[in-house]
Amino acid sequence: MSVFPVAEYRARLARAQGAMAGAGLTALLLTTEPEVRYFTGFLTRFWESPTRPWFVVVPAAGDPVAVIPSIGAPLMARGWLTDIRTWVSPDPANDGIPLLAETLREKGGARIGLPSGPETHVRIPLESFRALTAAVAPARLGGDGGLMARLRAVKSPAEIALIRSACAIAGRAFARVPEIARPGVPLSQVFRDFQCLALAEGADWVPYLAGGAGPRGQGDVISPATDAPLAAGDVLMLDTGLVKGGYFCDFDRNFALGPVTREIDDAYRTLIEATRAAFGAARPGATARDLYAVMEGFLHTGGQGRLGHGLGMQLTEGLSLIAADPTPLEPGMVLTLEPWIATGPGSLLVHEENIVITGGGAEWLTSPAPETLPRI
Repeated sequence: MSVFPVAEYRARLARAQGAMAGAGLTALLLTTEPEVRYFTGFLTRFWESPTRPWFVVVPAAGDPVAVIPSIGAPLMARGWLTDIRTWVSPDPANDGIPLLAETLREKGGARIGLPSGPETHVRIPLESFRALTAAVAPARLGGDGGLMARLRAVKSPAEIALIRSACAIAGRAFARVPEIARPGVPLSQVFRDFQCLALAEGADWVPYLAGGAGPRGQGDVISPATDAPLAAGDVLMLDTGLVKGGYFCDFDRNFALGPVTREIDDAYRTLIEATRAAFGAARPGATARDLYAVMEGFLHTGGQGRLGHGLGMQLTEGLSLIAADPTPLEPGMVLTLEPWIATGPGSLLVHEENIVITGGGAEWLTSPAPETLPRI
């Protein structure tokens, strides 16, 4: 189940408990997949089912406690936690809240933090949360002040290695796109075939694939595929977030199906220049908005949209490369650089790479795309 040795999780726990002491928190209550997995290594696709709630309590001292449906006990027990408390779920009248409340009264102390701020949610039914709040009083359930987000923002060498592996897998799949893409092939078929390539190259699963094709690029960067056939002169873009060991890559590649206009070639080259300039500026002490400004100097988007984001156990997490994000870069942060450029009304090209911040600057996690638009 766990993809890391126990030492990795103990190091995370030590960092968390040190931060909790500084924030005056006596426990963390975790309810969502990334946070539960961050401390336990509990990796399963079963989270796709919304039926059952799952909980982990991280006390101010001592090991985390899993409070989970009994169906998950065998898998959780294959990890490093020894205190695993279960109930039979689903049970609409008693779906874990009494057991969780008992655990929090024993382990939680007076001030219990839940991940709060952007990109967070509490995965408990509203009525259950109200019942839990009453059951643990006078202890207080509140936000963690962004503590979990800060912990997850800086990746360990083991995490970075998994993201690098995911990038390598996607890179091999992208190298095989000429096997599946040619004029006349429906875009939907290209999407299906690319996912097969990614799995064949070693992906655990491919939860995200977007893209498009057209003579001036794409209409947007999030659409699912249609059955429209590729045509000579199209620019095909595929953007994948595949998973290896529970960690994502997130980058794209563009391909020209035969000759394209000089304008398209120039736009693609501008994207490459913007990406490499941002890579050069990515170092500790720079900020998210600094990288945005570097790329915006090439693109002139007028401040519309972000030009990259954090990456890790989720496809997008943490900072955004926008003008308003002052987050300082730290060694261990993994980012995407994702400039885009308009090529006409309703059309654009977008390029994306993955990098990691190091003590001396940045390193590529992807193998950077070529300076000229590849032809198929």
